[in-house]
Amino acid sequence: MPVLPGAEPFRHKGGPVGVLLVHGFTGSPQSMRPWADRLAAAGLTVSVPLLPGHGTRWQDLQLTRWEDWYAEVDRELRELAETCEQVFVCALSMGGSLALRLAAQHGPAVSGVVLVNPSVRSDNPASVLLPVLRHLVPSLPGVANDIALEGSNELAYDRTPLHAAWSLARLWKTVQAGMPDVRQPVLLLHSPQDHVVSPANSELVLARISSTDVTELLCERSYHVATLDHDAELIFEASLEFIRRLAPAASADVNAENHLG
Repeated sequence: MPVLPGAEPFRHKGGPVGVLLVHGFTGSPQSMRPWADRLAAAGLTVSVPLLPGHGTRWQDLQLTRWEDWYAEVDRELRELAETCEQVFVCALSMGGSLALRLAAQHGPAVSGVVLVNPSVRSDNPASVLLPVLRHLVPSLPGVANDIALEGSNELAYDRTPLHAAWSLARLWKTVQAGMPDVRQPVLLLHSPQDHVVSPANSELVLARISSTDVTELLCERSYHVATLDHDAELIFEASLEFIRRLAPAASADVNAENHLG
């Protein structure tokens, strides 16, 4: 299936500091593109992969599992690490689970993690029925486009495939078990009014990770897809400051560009 216009993966070759951006379940790189553009403009090397089964039609996602999504971000991280001195992972929603697993698995190879409304646990009691329900019903209405900003739209599926949702629940369990292995600096931004992911998700992350350098910020005016919402600027600027604080080369890149300009 051809990739939907706007859902294409994005890569930008910049300086020695790399950033991997990971989109959410049923979403696409479109939700991360403005963020990626801002980081690229600041001189960073940026990668926004399209997760397997995403960006085409929901039936394609039905055929994938969390291991497929993780394998893709793992490969992208390794590629960035080959050419960059430091690599950071920034993620939205389910991408947050994948980012936390990368941090737990790769240790010092990940210099820091930025999470926006991370999805790491089930908020629906009916999810216990998924092992059986997924064989009876192919999909349910989607959860996309939870955005407060009028006129802003997320390019995502309008259906949630239940085989993939069942696998997502298995990813959550895996990530929860590995959270104590996350020791990198973490910047966590979450929306008090999120109609997709409850505050309990961010609370669980903060309670379980072993990181001592942790910053928590609220996206007061945004819903779930805060990267396309009123607080997008807050996310972009806070993440850039976070990266520059931990990677001096990120600021050096900008200074060099300014000098040349």
